[in-house]
Amino acid sequence: MKLMKSLRLRWKMLVVVLPLVLIPLIVVGGIVSYTSVDLARQGINKASMDDLEHMAAFTRHLLESHHQQFQVYQKERKDDFITDLKTLAKIAENMVAAEQRLVENGEITLKVAQQRVRKQLKQVNIGETGYLYALTSDGTLQVHVAREQENILNEQDGDGRFFIRQMVETAKATEPGELNLIRYPWRNEALGDTLFREKLAAYLYFPQWDWVIAAAGYISESYTDMMFEQQALNDLKEKIKQKKVGLTGYIFCMNSKGTFTIHPQDEGQNFIDIRDRSGHEFIREMCEKKQGWIRYPWGDEGAARMKIVRYEYFEPWDWIVAVGCYEDEFYEAANTISWNSAKLTLAVTLLTSLICVLLVSYASKVFTDPIREMIRVIRRVKKGHLDEQMDIDSNDELGELAHTFNRMTEIITQNQEMQASLAQHGKMASLGVLSSGVAHEINNPLGVILGYAGYIENKIGEKDPNYHYIHEIKRESKRCRKIVQDLLSYARTPQSVLEKTDINALLDQIVDFAANHTDMHHVTIVKNLSPGLPELNIDGDQMRQVAINLILNAGGAIKDHGRLEVETRRDNEDILIIFRDSGVGIEQEILERIFEPFFTTKEKGTGLGLAISKQIIEQHHGSIHMTSTPGVGTTVTVRLPQDSEEYLL
Repeated sequence: MKLMKSLRLRWKMLVVVLPLVLIPLIVVGGIVSYTSVDLARQGINKASMDDLEHMAAFTRHLLESHHQQFQVYQKERKDDFITDLKTLAKIAENMVAAEQRLVENGEITLKVAQQRVRKQLKQVNIGETGYLYALTSDGTLQVHVAREQENILNEQDGDGRFFIRQMVETAKATEPGELNLIRYPWRNEALGDTLFREKLAAYLYFPQWDWVIAAAGYISESYTDMMFEQQALNDLKEKIKQKKVGLTGYIFCMNSKGTFTIHPQDEGQNFIDIRDRSGHEFIREMCEKKQGWIRYPWGDEGAARMKIVRYEYFEPWDWIVAVGCYEDEFYEAANTISWNSAKLTLAVTLLTSLICVLLVSYASKVFTDPIREMIRVIRRVKKGHLDEQMDIDSNDELGELAHTFNRMTEIITQNQEMQASLAQHGKMASLGVLSSGVAHEINNPLGVILGYAGYIENKIGEKDPNYHYIHEIKRESKRCRKIVQDLLSYARTPQSVLEKTDINALLDQIVDFAANHTDMHHVTIVKNLSPGLPELNIDGDQMRQVAINLILNAGGAIKDHGRLEVETRRDNEDILIIFRDSGVGIEQEILERIFEPFFTTKEKGTGLGLAISKQIIEQHHGSIHMTSTPGVGTTVTVRLPQDSEEYLL
């Protein structure tokens, strides 16, 4: 605070204004930078997340495309397989029919014919484990690679269906030689099957032998080219593994059991129970949710890095397709933009701050130069050069201040003249009261002297040698009385010159003058002037003398800091002027003599001020009254009539 008080105005402006300019500038710059960086970060992050999502969707679409492509291929192979089964079933029927014709021609017996058919049908393979078989309508196998002569009428497929009965019933219900198809899950334990697989059979009925002839094979063996499909899938896997996400991110796939089906290093391994650095089983969560976003801390050595993964579910293969990368790589572009934006914002802020410093310095010069000129003029006026005037070259507040100061110097000059005049009037009033007292005390002795001088003068003649002395005594006594009368005539309060006067304006002028008096610097003067009061016929100079006397008396009664209230108001047909101070107050015994001439409580007072004031008020047909409470203050009430046109002195 001491430093601020010792600074020049220009530096104070820099100290005060620059923070007001720079702090909001820095704050706004920071907010703009933060907002722009945040928006850029959000945009980049969203774009990056969209990239992860798009890559996951793209990978899933690749798998779907591969799946659909081989579905078409498999359908074509399936149609071919069904055709092959039907063809083989027809061929088997033709073979049986040919043997039946030989039997009918008597060339061979039925038993030989059936044996020859059995041998020929067993030699036909369909896929890896498919074959031709035949059974009678009671379910007894007549031709089979492993279970010949067994009755399988009550055999059930993997779904619990009596498919043999259904085949027999359907075959017998259709026209001889008409082909039928049946699909069923089957596990041939005699051939070592452990799992149920889908099997397809084309069958027909040969009534002459009561045989149901069937050509059957497993669908997976019969119409899937495993080598071709596996090679295509391997190629697809390599393409997916070669795709990089950021610097070190990658795409991986796993089934719902947590076994990696596509992975750069760990393909074929199961990680369902693996935990991240925080102990969370994130693979299990992905397998359970199958689709969404996941973040987890990951790292084999050193500090863990947060990883973000987008994963989607590929239902046809029960695969989970995941695309992941480390967050520091994920946000690298956003961090780069943030740093560049921060540097740009800092540079702009520094440049703007420099411009602000220059502008504020220039503004302080523009404002302080006129003030320095004003200070120069004020110092001249302080030395007594009241004719010194400030140059007014603007219409702003400084121009108004210069105009007001010039007006103030004019008022001070007028007040000095007024003060001198009031001082003279006070002296004259004091002299008048003094002269009245002197005249009262001198006129009586002078009258006695003149009386005795006249008596002696009548007793002696002009020739008496003492006559000359008596005459001189009489003549000089008359001259003394004349001198006293002339002094009373000179010192008597002059006749009031009445003029229409705005009492509020007069008091406002007097208060402004008194506030600058050296005896009033410790007093706060408050004006409470009622508007709209009528103009009064008064002598302005005499009323000014009264007001100044009362104000200065109030200032003398206030020892330290105090308050003086000057109030005007209407009271019926009168106007009241009230002077209310917070001084030391007056004792009641003193209050009773306060308006007596020559009565004073001041060490250097004459005791004539209040007496003269009362004389002037009474001369205006008014009254003055004083009330006081010791330790609280004093109130002086001046009452003047509104209608003063009729009183004349």
